[in-house]
Amino acid sequence: MLREVFIKNFAIIDELRIRFTDGLTILSGETGAGKSIIIAALNILLGSRADASMIRTGEETAELEALFEIDPEGHAAEILSVQGYEKTSELLIRRLLSASNRHRVYINGRLATMQVLASITENIAGISGQHEHLRLLKESEHARILDRFAGLEDLRESVSACYHTILPAIRELQDLESALSTRNERIEALESEKAEIEKAALEPGEDETREQELFRLKNARSLYEAAGSSVDILYDREDAITDRLAMVTKEVEKAAAIDPELLESAGSLEEARLHIQDIAHQLRAYLDAIEFDPARADMVESRLHTINRVKRKYGPTIDEVFSHLEKVEEELSDTLDMEGRIRKAREDLDVTHGALISLARELSLKRREAAKSLAGKMETELASLNMPDTTFDVVFRPIQPRSDTPSYLRDGDGAVSENGSEQPLFMISPNVGEELRPLSRIASGGELSRIILALKAILVDTDPVETVIFDEVDAGIGGQTATVVGQKLAGIAAASQVICITHLAQIATFGNRHLRIEKHVSDGRTSTQITELGKNGRVEETARMIGGQSVTEASRAHARELLKASGGQT
Repeated sequence: MLREVFIKNFAIIDELRIRFTDGLTILSGETGAGKSIIIAALNILLGSRADASMIRTGEETAELEALFEIDPEGHAAEILSVQGYEKTSELLIRRLLSASNRHRVYINGRLATMQVLASITENIAGISGQHEHLRLLKESEHARILDRFAGLEDLRESVSACYHTILPAIRELQDLESALSTRNERIEALESEKAEIEKAALEPGEDETREQELFRLKNARSLYEAAGSSVDILYDREDAITDRLAMVTKEVEKAAAIDPELLESAGSLEEARLHIQDIAHQLRAYLDAIEFDPARADMVESRLHTINRVKRKYGPTIDEVFSHLEKVEEELSDTLDMEGRIRKAREDLDVTHGALISLARELSLKRREAAKSLAGKMETELASLNMPDTTFDVVFRPIQPRSDTPSYLRDGDGAVSENGSEQPLFMISPNVGEELRPLSRIASGGELSRIILALKAILVDTDPVETVIFDEVDAGIGGQTATVVGQKLAGIAAASQVICITHLAQIATFGNRHLRIEKHVSDGRTSTQITELGKNGRVEETARMIGGQSVTEASRAHARELLKASGGQT
């Protein structure tokens, strides 16, 4: 339930705070006073797009806030909890509009996204105005209204979930059937890849070891000369390094006999001589192993060519070639068993199709039962709204399949969509003797306002929206009809909070509370103010609504009579 709205630097509004209560609250004022601006602000707070042009001239930012009282165990609180907010009985929505179009949304003091805002406010409040008039003219909305009336939203969601389960399954079957037609070619290609990789008989890391071997073969002479020269210097020739180290070792050992401190040095020299001797032996073994074999070099080069060719085709590394081989073998197995997979896919689709058809037929049956009840209640409500000769009906237009609609989305000659197997259409005949026609082709603005009001009155017990805001409910009506509209609004306000912007005194007098919106000019700037009217103020405002700017004693007397008759005078 809406408890408070704060608006700052928005259009012609400088700063405005409006507090709301239960029941029916009336907002009135002269044309251009700012009523539509308040509605625009509420729309933005409920999730509509904002624009920098809405910021008051000369300001850089605008600020909008709305405080709602919510059920801590209700839908909005549950969404808050899912989004990481603490469950609470209050919801504070704040939107900051920037001249740079970098707007921000805050929910209970925390930065949020537009998507989160829309999900939370979906069932908190609804504005019934020109936008809802246009929605009612859309035939796709009629199913939503009928399902809400009949309490069929969960069943429709089950149809939608089943529909969206079957769609990817149909696509998978179509892909399998398409692949089946080219299966032989694909099997041949896969087997060719498998054979080529297996024939190459690659080993992990083989490319690196082969490259090293080829490099040694091509540089055998240089390696032989370097190793041979090293062995000669270290060990073979006269005055080799090992011989000279032996002589030095002996000299140090003699000195160590005199001074024991040299024993460690003598030992280190001997170790060095033995180590160099070992190195010389290793180099000699390396020399013996060096191959001068051009044929071997050609063989290794040919092997590397094979390895690199396979790597270029199936992976930049040998490991990735092995990985590709695994995928080829897996796909080959699946392809060889394609008939079995197609058979299993069809069996699964038959089950899902049966469930979809069953759910869609159940939804259709319950919709048709509910349509009779809705039509009767609408005719009763419209008769009370001075449309006594109106005939209202709901007809069902089957969804026609296209030539490419799969059999799994068909039910006999018709098709099934995510919303069922037919499109409910509201039909109306406002006058005796006229045939029923689609609502979108016959209803005037005044008739649409009354139809929406009738629907709101009927749906008041099933509509989850706790706050209903009427903007253009008085469009195209007057006189006795306006009085009946006021009565209807008061009836809806007994179950939901209702806020109504109106120009008609007959409607305004039914309000439990009346707020007057006025425009003032001060220091060359226009601003909007709002005043809660007491007993005398309501009489004066009602008289103005009756007679325009010329408030007379006669219009005041008429205003008192209206207020007394409607119970609006306290």
